[in-house]
Amino acid sequence: MSDNPLARLYLVAPAQPGLSRFPDVLARLLDSHDITCVRIAAGDAAEETIARTADTLRPVCHERDVPLLLTDHFRLVTRLGLDGVHLSDGSRKVRAARKELAKDAIVGAHSHASRHDGMTAGEIGADYVSFGPLTPSSLGDGTLAPLELFQWWSEMIEVPVVAEGGLTPEIAGDLARITDFICLGDELWSDPDGPEAAMQRFADSLTARAAG
Repeated sequence: MSDNPLARLYLVAPAQPGLSRFPDVLARLLDSHDITCVRIAAGDAAEETIARTADTLRPVCHERDVPLLLTDHFRLVTRLGLDGVHLSDGSRKVRAARKELAKDAIVGAHSHASRHDGMTAGEIGADYVSFGPLTPSSLGDGTLAPLELFQWWSEMIEVPVVAEGGLTPEIAGDLARITDFICLGDELWSDPDGPEAAMQRFADSLTARAAG
């Protein structure tokens, strides 16, 4: 775990955001909170759709010195002017992504709930490893990552760790001191009160843990 005493926020944009309105929502979130990274959840979108999304969100992020990553499609990263890739299949493609991308590009790997895969990803060049989901969600194969995994990682491994999937403000508070980043996506976009209200609840939970 890094020297930061409290986890920071990491944002996943929806796979196909409404590009007429979403940049303004993203800008407000970035201006209101200490969000350290944004990721485009490309899913199975066509390359032209990914490019259009990247072209729309890139200036919003880069004007605020926030890196913009792309899920899985590492061969598009350089051409689209992005800052790195998040690999959803763990350590399998870390070497290929590292070889393809610039030395300063970010390569992250989602290792589901596998301590072994996370360690492998870190050893072969991942800049961070993410685990999750924490509660049932659409992420992964349904295997949940326990809090104990993050506790162990924070004590034993130097590679930064990310918690993502099925998060609540309460769980984020529990993770605040044992993970480097809290990654939020569907938790915001599916909230009936809207993403800004949802983000504020997560931020308040982290702030409360810091005060405690």
